[in-house]
This record gives sequence, structure tokens and C-alpha cells, in this order.
Amino acid sequence: MRLSNLADYAVVLMSAAARQCGSVPIHAAMLAEQTGIPGPTAQKLVSGLARAGLLVASRGSGGGVRLARPAAAISVADIIEAVEGPIALTSCVAEGRHDCSLEGSCKVQPHWGVVNGAVRGALANISLASLAVVPAKAGAGGDSLPATPVRPTTPPAFAGATS
Repeated sequence: MRLSNLADYAVVLMSAAARQCGSVPIHAAMLAEQTGIPGPTAQKLVSGLARAGLLVASRGSGGGVRLARPAAAISVADIIEAVEGPIALTSCVAEGRHDCSLEGSCKVQPHWGVVNGAVRGALANISLASLAVVPAKAGAGGDSLPATPVRPTTPPAFAGATS
């Protein structure tokens, strides 16, 4: 399982935007320069993230993009879904998809929703604010801020799991 490059870049770009205090507009070109993401890709991502409601764009002098809400209220799941659509590990958990050749006879299919929910839940519990923190370098003597999840993390309940 692996994120697409575009989803990865979106998380990197949003983290850079969050480090800019989130409310001060910044240009896509500046985000591209800060992150190393190619300019056209950064512009494409900014447009898509704005359409998804994660960034707000303003034109004119002093324009640019800024976070649409506080970084603590934006999760990694929000960013990934803005780029790739709903998180679905298998086709049987994707809405409206019924293209599995095992459908109807698969004994695991009823459990994929639980697995998918656990993965999505884990991503939803990682806030953009926690990714925007730059860890202190070893030996530098500085402390980095703790990660701030969107919601308290609780282990998922798995059907049939025993303690």
C-alpha cells in the first residue's frame, strides 16, 4: 500500500502552508520553492486543495493561499481524500464499486470495512498541525512541540479480536 506522489506532495505542501502560520497568504510558487515540489505540480495541488475546501485563495496584492481552517482541524485523511478521493483499501469498500471477481463468495469481504475504517481512522487522527512541527535536531538542546492529533487516539475495535 502506497500513497501516490501527488497525495504525498499534497501533504508536504499543506505542511509548508501550515508552517507559514496558516492565516497569512502565500503563493504557490513560494510553496514550490520551500518544498522542492515542481511549480506546475504545486499550482495543480493548490487548485485542487482549494476546490476541496482545505485552502482559501485570494487574488490581488497580498493575495495567495492560506489554510481554510486551523491546522489542528485538518487531518492527513482530509488531505489524501482531497487528492485521491475516499480512502478505500479494496474495491469492495469503495462506494459504488462491485468489480471484484470474488464478490459473492469472499469470506473476508465483510471484514474489509473494519480494516479500511481503522486505516482511515489512523490517518484522521494525525493533524496537519502535528506535521507542521519541525523536530529539533539531535544535540541542539531545543525541544520540539508534541504532535497534536485531531481526536484522541483509541485503538480500533476489531470483530473477533481477543485480548
